Parts: sequence; C-alpha cells; structure tokens
Amino acid sequence: MRSREYDLDFRDRAGRTRSWGIGLLAVAGLLWTWCAVLVLTPYSVDEEPGDKYPAECESRLFTERGTANEGLQRGDWCQDERDWPEALAVLGLSVPVSVVGVALFTTGTLSRRMSAHAEAMRELDRIADARKA
Repeated sequence: MRSREYDLDFRDRAGRTRSWGIGLLAVAGLLWTWCAVLVLTPYSVDEEPGDKYPAECESRLFTERGTANEGLQRGDWCQDERDWPEALAVLGLSVPVSVVGVALFTTGTLSRRMSAHAEAMRELDRIADARKA
C-alpha cells in the first residue's frame, strides 16, 4: 500500500472515530435532557386507573414543600411517580457516555489534524528538495 493510500485510509478511520464520538455526545445530550425533564417539569398522576381528575404534582426540583418526597407520610400520590433515584440514574449513565464520546471525538479530530500536518510537512520537504535540485 502506498503512503498516500494509507494516509487516506487513516483519515477515514479517524473520521469514523470522530463520528462515533459525536454520536455518543448526542446520546449524552439526550440523557441530560431527559434528566432535566424529570427534575424540572410538573406532572400529573392518576390516583386510580382511568382517573378523570389526576393529581397535579410540582416538579421535583422546584417544590415548595420541605422535600419532594415529603408526601409519603400524608399518602400523597406524587411521591412515587418521579423519584430522585431515577433522575440520578439517568444523570449517572450520561457521565461515562459523555466521557467516552469526548475521548473518541478528541482522538478522531487530533488524528485527522496530525495527518494533515504530516502531509503538509511532506509537501514542504518536497518543495525544498525541488529547489535544491
């Protein structure tokens, strides 16, 4: 395989690596959005199946009560619908996904730039050799 063909193949692999990184960062962004929806938006809960008047619940983060789970003692229907462990699990899942995404994106981008730099250096050497001759 000639060096140019190898370099083009190397750049293609680096581009695929970078694309995987972008994809994983997009997944991490979706997980962050899901976590934000779980924590920041108000919601409603059916007290029984097919309830015509569901209970309205405040968002978990902006509740006016002492804690979002305070309703357990009062028999509130909101306490079990959106609990903190689910939101924290989504947030915790986004961390390794985003770390791997950043690593792949950085590796792919850096590989392509180093390949372009090496090609530019070879071209400059070729021009310098042509001037000497």
